[in-house]
Amino acid sequence: MVVNIHEAKTHLSRLLQRVAAGEEITIARSGVPVARLSPIEPEKKNRPLGFASGEVWVADDFDAPLPDDLLKAFYGGELPQLEPVGKKLRRRRRK
Repeated sequence: MVVNIHEAKTHLSRLLQRVAAGEEITIARSGVPVARLSPIEPEKKNRPLGFASGEVWVADDFDAPLPDDLLKAFYGGELPQLEPVGKKLRRRRRK
């Protein structure tokens, strides 16, 4: 898209929205291109592996079953019935 300087000054916000959407706009003076508005590629930041080494830890029992009082709070005050699944028991989902 080509616009003249007056139009670019008058509608700069609209033109910038179009540029942000990926369009390239040329600004011309008396029909001669003098400038180009184009979207900027976002800067890609590479995160090195292990950048938080020693700052994050996981408890040994992070996957241990929750206490019944906490489970009751999740299920609205009462625990769901258990049903056998193979050799393990699993909680029945509430409907």
